[in-house]
Amino acid sequence: MYPLLPRLLPTIRRFCDARRGNVSLTFALTAIPLICCVGAAIDYSHSNSVKADFQAALDSTALRLSKEAASATSAQLQADAVKYFTAAFNRPEVKDLQITAAYSNGGASNVSVSGSASLSTNFMQLVGFKTIAISGSSVTKWSSPRLRVALVLDNTGSMADHGKLDALKAATGNLLTQLQSVASSNDDVYVSIVPFVKDVNLNPANYAASWIDWTDWNANNGTCSKNQWGSGTTQSTCHGTWKPANHNTWNGCVVDRGGENGPDPANYDTNVVPPAPGTKATLFSAEQYSSCPQAAMGLSNDWSAMTRLVNNMSAVGNTNQAIGLALGWISLNGGGPFTVPRLDPDYVYSQSIILLSDGLNTQDRWYTTQSSIDARQQKTCANIKAAGITLYTIQVNTDNDATSTLLKNCASSPDKFFLLTSADQILPTFNSVSASLIKLYIAK
Repeated sequence: MYPLLPRLLPTIRRFCDARRGNVSLTFALTAIPLICCVGAAIDYSHSNSVKADFQAALDSTALRLSKEAASATSAQLQADAVKYFTAAFNRPEVKDLQITAAYSNGGASNVSVSGSASLSTNFMQLVGFKTIAISGSSVTKWSSPRLRVALVLDNTGSMADHGKLDALKAATGNLLTQLQSVASSNDDVYVSIVPFVKDVNLNPANYAASWIDWTDWNANNGTCSKNQWGSGTTQSTCHGTWKPANHNTWNGCVVDRGGENGPDPANYDTNVVPPAPGTKATLFSAEQYSSCPQAAMGLSNDWSAMTRLVNNMSAVGNTNQAIGLALGWISLNGGGPFTVPRLDPDYVYSQSIILLSDGLNTQDRWYTTQSSIDARQQKTCANIKAAGITLYTIQVNTDNDATSTLLKNCASSPDKFFLLTSADQILPTFNSVSASLIKLYIAK
């Protein structure tokens, strides 16, 4: 028998010399990288799908944690993050899952959730890539709310009847206590207080301020030198030489803003345009009103000072709701006698005015009839609401007056107008308003 190798040599030579198998050989040699490329595409597509679900679960987790983050401990927040994520992410092929959650409150509150995991490959492991790393993060931010509230309070003479002023003092003190109790930092809640009668007191210590118009005051407060016709008590009745009194004797009262003979066409008595020394109608006209109320206080978080102001209120003078409302709005906006604390862009601010009055309008600098006064005040109410300020109005009707259509229409909504028929209803009404304000404060 011939040996095997000599018998195979001719076949081997023919195989080596053959050219017809090149395509098959080339395909065989390129099949492996081709399969790897197709497999990599499949693995990559799968990983993208997993990453999309991974990110969606992170986003969902961050949103759910934001509802509890402020009150949860770090350990509780972390445990809930894992629980919420695993409930939202149903991918058993993912391994080595790590989820981390954190909460911070530096003005704008935020919850951040980050995660990492690994995904086993099906094809790419043939070329040494056994896993694909997956990671992502999600941050949910929300602005903490802050409150700014203006209390515009009737101090007219009729408030002395039926115990109304005492009830108002008690109700206001209780409201201040409630607002103070919810403030977690000094800047969370600010309150201004504007007692009003016919005039508002802007503090006699401001007598040198540039926002005061002294024209009328100078003409009505001073001394007249005697002559043959005698001395007068005002500049117009003085037949001698009129000498205005020193401005430091001013008692602090001002009247409605406006021009020489009536409201300026720019409606400064119904808006918050800041006083401009060169534009007389924008200034606050001084008046030595004998029934000047307690001095108004701009936005403050000095709760003791606010309480003292309220306790010192007394019932004197006639009713001009319009000037109280206008200055209450200015106390929130700033300008003239009122300096407003800076608005922090990291917070959302809720601004409100609470106007309480026991009577109908009887006086105004420019008008003599209630209907004319009310029509003017309605402009102020409309402007306040257009500015995004919530307006609560309270009528304490103990004298069987007609329901104030003005106060009813001025309120931001029907549920923010309160018609009271006795003094003892003031406290629960203020409690109701306070609860509404606090609800705005704690809402996230």
